[in-house]
This record gives sequence, structure tokens and C-alpha cells, in this order.
Amino acid sequence: MSQQGFSELLLSNQATGEVVGELGSGPTAITVETDLTQAALRDTGEPLTIALQGEGALVVQTPAGPQYTRDGQLTLDGGGRLVNAQGFALLGEGGAEITVTGSGPITIDQDGTVSRDSTVAGQIAVVTLANVSKSGEGLLLGTPGPRPEATTVRQGQLESSAVNAARSMVDMMTSLRAFEASQRVVRTIDETLGRGIAAGSARGSG
Repeated sequence: MSQQGFSELLLSNQATGEVVGELGSGPTAITVETDLTQAALRDTGEPLTIALQGEGALVVQTPAGPQYTRDGQLTLDGGGRLVNAQGFALLGEGGAEITVTGSGPITIDQDGTVSRDSTVAGQIAVVTLANVSKSGEGLLLGTPGPRPEATTVRQGQLESSAVNAARSMVDMMTSLRAFEASQRVVRTIDETLGRGIAAGSARGSG
């Protein structure tokens, strides 16, 4: 999230017109961006977990149409289809679902080719994404582009979170402090105006 401050307010004495100074009116969020920076890969030892080494995203078929993800935690459903954690079918090149038959170990090559018992089930689609936004539950929306040439598929690995917990906590505390400071300023102005109104009322009564 990117933030910026509202315009500064110029304060002046209403009686004399003398400029008192400027007052910040607090921060506001201006943009929320999805960061797809490559994170570290970790070994899982599970044949149906994959990670993308490089840019790009996997494609899954949802009720709302194709959507995208970098979460490679896959399973086989009852029909032998490769599906993600939400049960959405993983799509291969050409937009076809990948159905695995046989009973032997599943092999996923670095180009995304899925095989079992020497039978190729399909090649996992990997696309570049532009205009990326979050769709929820690890899914992304965006404009798909060609398969990134340098990206490889790593079987038995998962991509870790790219979130820096310490930095996120510092950013949250900074935003909270800015909000609290603005809140105190508003409260002070409110109290000052209240005292001024009370004083004016007292003079009028006298």
C-alpha cells in the first residue's frame, strides 16, 4: 500500500488575521499493488507440490473463468485431474485440464510436462501477467501473456511467502502513529473551539 498526506491546512487567528502555521490533515491510501517478486523456494518432498522459478503464474479454471496463481500446492481429484487447494482444475497448454492416469509415480519436468507410467498427461501452462490484482484465496486476475522462456517448474518445492513480516509491522506502526497524531490534533482543535465558544457565551451572558 502506498500512502500520501492530505493537503496542509493554513491556520490563522480569526481576530487578527495573523498566520499561526500549517497543520497536517493526515495520510490516505492512494494505491494498493500486488507484489509478485520471486520468493525463496523450499523443499517439500511431495511430488504434487510445484513452484515456479522465475516470473509468471499458473492457470486454474474457476466458475468465473480462468484465473491465476503462484501457489503450486496440487492434488489429484477423484477423476485424476490436477487441482489446486480450492479444487479448481489446473490448466495445461491450450487451456485443457490435465488428467493423470495410471498408478506409478508422477513426474513433472522443468518445462511443466506431467507424466505417469511413461504416459504424458499434458504440459502445465505458465503465463506472464500484466495489470495484476488479487481475486482472493491466493488467486490473481490479470492480462495473460506468452509463457516466460526463463521460468522453470520445480517439482517437490513450494514458493515461500514474499512478505517481510518485520517491515510490514514497522509500516503498520508508522501508519498507526500518523493516525493517532492526526486524531490528537483534531481533539485539541475541538477542545480549543469548545473553550472559545464557552468563553464567548460567558461574555455574552455577562
